[in-house]
Amino acid sequence: MTGIVIARPDDSWPAQYDNTAHVIDGLLGELAQRIDHIGSTSVPRLPAKDILDIQVTVGSEPELDDVAERMVAADWELRPPRRDHPVPGLPTDDIEWVKRMLVEPMYRRRVNLHVRVAGRANQRYALLFRDYLRSHPETARAYATFKQHAAALRLEIGDYSDLKDPVCDLIYLPAEEWAARTGWTV
Repeated sequence: MTGIVIARPDDSWPAQYDNTAHVIDGLLGELAQRIDHIGSTSVPRLPAKDILDIQVTVGSEPELDDVAERMVAADWELRPPRRDHPVPGLPTDDIEWVKRMLVEPMYRRRVNLHVRVAGRANQRYALLFRDYLRSHPETARAYATFKQHAAALRLEIGDYSDLKDPVCDLIYLPAEEWAARTGWTV
């Protein structure tokens, strides 16, 4: 068994993201259309695993592998999965959920680097989920409580993620309504 540890919010997470994004931008240059801080560490006052989630957006599917090759050449490790889970109510076409996942070089700040194609459902999901939680602190607090209870189950990371995915989807579905109502865009 593993111990998923949900840390207290750390006010330095945004600065840690900035430093890491600067390094990633230097490695990728024009390949990265945008680099975004996503996941729980990107939401103020939200407890999280002390791992930065960063999304690199590219313009086309072949560029997913171009990014992976550049990052692997810089000692990042390519990992599964090669796709995200499909979300109820969103497109079911596999192409919408393709990604590449890399983790930081050994002995560096923990990072999960998600590489996704611009305009695909999974690229939008990460950004809308983040922005919705930033705008809805009560929802973020409820999500934090769930994550702390889930971590207490001492699941393997894959099982923890599988348990968390439908809860994230339950948050995401009203986030889509919020996006339509407020004019939110990627």
